[in-house]
Amino acid sequence: MTLKLRSRTGRAARPRRAPRTTAARHVPLPLLLPALLGVAFLTLPLLGLLVRTPWSDLAGELRGTQVLQALRLSLITASLATVLSLVLGVPLAWLLARASFPGRRLLRALITVPLVLPPVVGGVALLLALGRRGILGQYLDSWFGVTLPFTTAGVVVAEAFVAMPFLVLSVEGALRAADPRFEDAAATLGASGWTTFRRVTLPLVAPGVAAGSVLAWARALGEFGATITFAGNFPGTTQTMPLAVYLALQDDPQAAIVLSLVLLAVSITVLAALRERWMTAV
Repeated sequence: MTLKLRSRTGRAARPRRAPRTTAARHVPLPLLLPALLGVAFLTLPLLGLLVRTPWSDLAGELRGTQVLQALRLSLITASLATVLSLVLGVPLAWLLARASFPGRRLLRALITVPLVLPPVVGGVALLLALGRRGILGQYLDSWFGVTLPFTTAGVVVAEAFVAMPFLVLSVEGALRAADPRFEDAAATLGASGWTTFRRVTLPLVAPGVAAGSVLAWARALGEFGATITFAGNFPGTTQTMPLAVYLALQDDPQAAIVLSLVLLAVSITVLAALRERWMTAV
């Protein structure tokens, strides 16, 4: 029998919060100084970018041909890479979260490798796999006439390669946190596996899919190493915003600053959109 504490008025007494101790309010000096140095180290470069931005000529720089081409191509390829990640990544996340098979841990480790792999190494790996003489690319070229390196499609593939793990891990976490009893109830009522996934599972994990999509899109938008190695740096075809920043630093520093400001704005927007997933209530 469960006993409930009641106040004098007969109502259930609410549990009291533990009082905050004064020790939590005072930060030791040996911790405060390195923390302040860390804040300065992380924020001063961003402040320098804002200070050096040509605000008076910002509209003109944004209308420049180089900036517009890179911005348009980046938005298109990042969106296509996100769609590709959704088509392949959501089923893969479901497989990791719901299915039980030998080698699942190894498969998860392989999927997370692009997160820690240097992007240039990822570009080299894509060339060896999908290049004209690659393991699969040679057959794509000889059988179907499809060539991916140094094309816009190659940019999409390179961006999806580095961005998909973010979506897979986000959706897998959402699937593991979802209550499986709803899926069991749908199966008991005679729903097929595909119907259960569409009508029950996918709505349950929709916030995780949305968060993973945003993370994948932002990662694809900022991809540099794998893109320049696998797709090259051709204006209007494969030159995305990070590549344009790298090239503009040599010839047009003002355009490089403007492009960097656009990428910074996108990053802040992504963090603001996902604040509920990385901020905790105080």
